[in-house]
Amino acid sequence: MNLEQIQKSIHDNPGLLLYFWGENCNVCHALRPKLFEAFESRFPKIERVAVNVTEHPDIAAHFGVFSIPTGIVFLDGREFERFSRNLSIPALIQKLERPYSLFFD
Repeated sequence: MNLEQIQKSIHDNPGLLLYFWGENCNVCHALRPKLFEAFESRFPKIERVAVNVTEHPDIAAHFGVFSIPTGIVFLDGREFERFSRNLSIPALIQKLERPYSLFFD
């Protein structure tokens, strides 16, 4: 995966979640399956991509990610929501429900 592929995914998919994580981040490892499962069940049309910041620091820097875990939700090619460190998955779901229904229903 490289920056060009991610930018293409943002452009080609009406919805995309970029999840930035690190190998030595316990919070990242605990949050990722819960977050991806929530998106799979509630927002199945939003693609999900995980970016390891250790392997791809250039991609993290491009998106202004300096702490992990960080997630960025893109809708229609534009950044819609960004979250870092402390995340309430129910609150994120609530924020995304209406825009998701407008884009995909």
